[in-house]
Amino acid sequence: MFRLALRTLRLRKGGFLATFVAAFLGAVIVSACGGLMETGIRADAPPQWLAAAPIIVAGQQEIQLPKHDPAEGKLKTESVALPERVRLDPALADKIRATPGVSTVVGDVTIPVVLPHGTASGHAWDSAVLTPYTLTAGHAPGAGEVVVADVTAKLGDAVQIAAHGTTGTYRVAGIASASDSPPTVFFTATEAARLAGNQVDDFGVFTTEDPATVAARLDLGAGTTVLTGDDRGHAEFPQAEESGTNLVVLSAVSGGLSVLVAIFVVASTLSLSTDQRRRELALLRAIGTTPRQLRRMVLGEAVAIGLLAIAAAAALGPLLGRWLFDRLTGAGVVPDVVRFHQGWVPMVVAAGATLLAVVLAAAVAARRVSRIRPTEALAEASVERRWLTPLRLIVAVLSFGGGTALGIVTLAVMTGPIAASTAGPAVMLWAIGVAAISPGVTKVMAVLLHAPVRLVGGVTGWLALANTRAAATRVSGAVTPIMLAVGIATANIYLQTTTQAVSQQAFTQDLRADAVVAAPAGVTPELLGQVRSAPGVAAASEYVTSTVFVTGPYDDDQRDEGHAALGLTAGSAAQTTSAKVTAGSLDALTGDTVALPTEVAAGLQRGVGDVVTLRLGDGYEVTARVVALVDQPAGFETLLFPAGLLAPHTTAGLAPQVLVRAAPGVDQAQLTKSLTAATAGQPVSVGDRASLIAAHTTGDQVGAWVNYLMLGMIIGYTVISVVNTLVMATARRRREFGLQRLGGFTRAQVLRMAGAEGGLIATIGVVLGTVVSAGAIVPFCLVATGSPLPIGSAGIYLTVVATAAVLALVASLVPAWVATRARPVTAVALGE
Repeated sequence: MFRLALRTLRLRKGGFLATFVAAFLGAVIVSACGGLMETGIRADAPPQWLAAAPIIVAGQQEIQLPKHDPAEGKLKTESVALPERVRLDPALADKIRATPGVSTVVGDVTIPVVLPHGTASGHAWDSAVLTPYTLTAGHAPGAGEVVVADVTAKLGDAVQIAAHGTTGTYRVAGIASASDSPPTVFFTATEAARLAGNQVDDFGVFTTEDPATVAARLDLGAGTTVLTGDDRGHAEFPQAEESGTNLVVLSAVSGGLSVLVAIFVVASTLSLSTDQRRRELALLRAIGTTPRQLRRMVLGEAVAIGLLAIAAAAALGPLLGRWLFDRLTGAGVVPDVVRFHQGWVPMVVAAGATLLAVVLAAAVAARRVSRIRPTEALAEASVERRWLTPLRLIVAVLSFGGGTALGIVTLAVMTGPIAASTAGPAVMLWAIGVAAISPGVTKVMAVLLHAPVRLVGGVTGWLALANTRAAATRVSGAVTPIMLAVGIATANIYLQTTTQAVSQQAFTQDLRADAVVAAPAGVTPELLGQVRSAPGVAAASEYVTSTVFVTGPYDDDQRDEGHAALGLTAGSAAQTTSAKVTAGSLDALTGDTVALPTEVAAGLQRGVGDVVTLRLGDGYEVTARVVALVDQPAGFETLLFPAGLLAPHTTAGLAPQVLVRAAPGVDQAQLTKSLTAATAGQPVSVGDRASLIAAHTTGDQVGAWVNYLMLGMIIGYTVISVVNTLVMATARRRREFGLQRLGGFTRAQVLRMAGAEGGLIATIGVVLGTVVSAGAIVPFCLVATGSPLPIGSAGIYLTVVATAAVLALVASLVPAWVATRARPVTAVALGE
C-alpha cells in the first residue's frame, strides 16, 4: 500500500502540494524557533575586552531564594539571576595569587565616562593586557594623564572627562590600539580605583599551565565564579546570560504556538484532501481493500509528503532563525555579542514535531473513511455522514473546560499585566475547542446567515448556502485556518496594546515631575544641589531604578523577576511621585529604610515600623525598616528606597537622573531655561516631562516589537495556509462547476456563487475567531482595566477582518475562474 500511495501522489498534485506547503512551513518555523532556543541555552558570548586572560574570576550573578514547593509542601531554594553587576573586593587578588599555577592576576573595572564628543569605557592602564592593547604613541599614563584608544583626541591634548559623578581635565599621554576596540580611556590604577569606589569588576588570571586545571584549584568561596573558555564572556557581558534566558522563553512560547498552529493547519489540509478523495477511497473499499490497508495507504502518503517537506525545510529553517536573531539583536533585545547557534538538534525536533503532526492528522483523516463497510462505500462517497464523533466531543469539552478554567484563574488570581500569562494559552484552548466542533458550527452559522445572503446574493447566494450546509466538513477545513488567523492576531495584538496602555497610564499617573536632568556620568550631591538651587525649582529628587528580592519574611507572591525598586531623595520624593501614602511618610526615606506598596505589605504581614530583609540588585543583603505604605496600581507595585541606599548597588553606582518639580507659576520653558543655566558646564541634558514618558514608551515598544515579530511569523504561516486550503478546496470542484453550467448556470453565476461561498467562509471564520479571541481578551481586560473591552484602535480589528475577507475571496475566486475556463462538457468528462 505504501508503494501505491507513492504512485498516486503524482496524480493528485493539488492535494500533495497543499499538504507539502503546510508541513514545510510548519517545519521551517519550528526549526527557526529551535535555533533561537539553542542560542538562548548556550548564551555564547565570547570575551572581547578579557580575551587575553585564560581564566576570569567574577562575582556570582545568582542568588538562592526560598521557594515554596506545592508538591512537597515545604520551602526549597531556587537560583535567581541578579540584574546588577556583582563586584569583588580588591583584596581577593592576594588569595588568587597564592593558588598554585597562577602567574599573574590583573584586577579590572569598567567605568562609564563621558567625553566632549561621545561616551567611552574607562579602565586602569594595568588591565590593558587583558585584551591586549598596545601603545602606538606616547607613554603609559601618569598622574592627571590618560591613554586613549579610538577616541577623538591627539597626543598632548587636554581632554575633559566626566566619570562617576566627577569631571576633570586630563592630558593625553598615549595612544593605544587593539583589534576592533571600542572607544576606551585608560587611567592610572590609583585614579581608576578612586572612580570605581575601590571595587573590582573581575580578575584576569594568567597561568603557564592548563587553564582548566588551575581554575579547578581556585577555591575562593561563595559569591565568586571562575570562568574559562567562551564562558569568560559572561563576566564581561553579564546581560548575555539573562538575555539567553529570555530568548529561551520567547522561542519556547513561539515554538509551542507554532507547533499547535501547524497541527491545526496540517490536520485541516489533510482532512480536506482526504475528504475530496472519498469517491476514490470508497471504491477501494468496495473492491476488497481492508480498513488496515486503506489506513496504511493514507498514512504512507502523509509520511512521504512529511519527509519531503522536512528535507526541504532543513536548509531554510536555520536561515529564518538567523534572520529572526538579527532582528532581535538589531532591536537591542539580545546583545550583539551573543553568537547565533543552530545545530542538528533543533532540526531533529522540528522534523519530529512536523512528522508527528502529519501522522496524527493523517490518522484522524483516514479513520472515518477506513471504517466504512464495503456495502456502504458508494453511499458514503456521495452523502456526508455524521461529523460529531466521540473524539471531537471529548476534545471540545476538555478544551472549553480548560479555557474557562484559565479565564476563572485570570479573574480570581491574576493582577495587572501578568494576567496576560494565562491569556495566551486560553486563545489556543478556545481555538482547539471551536475547531473540534467547527462542522456543526458552520452549519449553524449558515442557517443564521440564510436571510442576509439570500437578500444580497439571490439564487447564487442560496446555492452557496446549500453547498456550505451540505459540505460542512469540507467547508470547516477552510474555516479553521481563518478562525486561527483572526483569533490569534486579534487576541495577541489587543493584549499587547492594552498592556502597553495600562503600563503607560500607571507610569504617567505616578509621575509628578515637570522636568528631568539626565546625567550619564551619574548624579552627585553637588549636581543635585545645583538643580535644587535653580530658580523656579520647587523640589528635586534623584531617580534610580533597579530590582530587589525579599528574603525575610518569606514572600509567597515574589516571582523570579523580583520586585521593581525605585530610589528617590527624602524630602522631595512625595513631590516628584504621585504614590498615595496610606501610612507613614516618604520624608523618612533615609538610611536603610523602605516604603512598601500596600499589597506587598499585606502579603508580608508588615507595617510601618517593622523590618524586612532584602537582597538588592547586586546581591547585597540589607535589613530595612518600613517607614511608609503606598497605594499603587495592581500589577505595578514598586518598592521605594532612598537613592543613597539603592544607587550604590546598581551597575552604574550612581543615580542617572534628577526629577524636578516646578514651583507654582513657573512654566515649562522657564524651568528648562533655569535648569540649563544652573547646570552649565556639566555633562548633563535637560528634558521635559514628555521626554521621560517617551523613554518609558520606548522601553515598552521594544517588548511589543518582539511579540509582533514572532506573532507576525506565525500569522503569516496561518495566512498562507488559509490561501493554500481555499485554493485546494475550490480547484478540485471542476466537475461540480461543469455540471452547474450544463444545468443552465452561466460562468459569471458560478463565479458569483464561489465568491459568495468565500464570503461565507470568511464571515464564519471571523465570527469564530472573534469568539476565540474574546475568551482570552475579556478576562484579561477585566483584570487589567476593569472593562471587558481592550484598549486599542478599532482599526486593528477592522484590518484583521478585511484581510481575512480579501484572502478568502481571492483564494476562492481565482481558482474558480481557472476551473471554469474549460468547456462544461470537458470539465464533466475530465472530472475532479
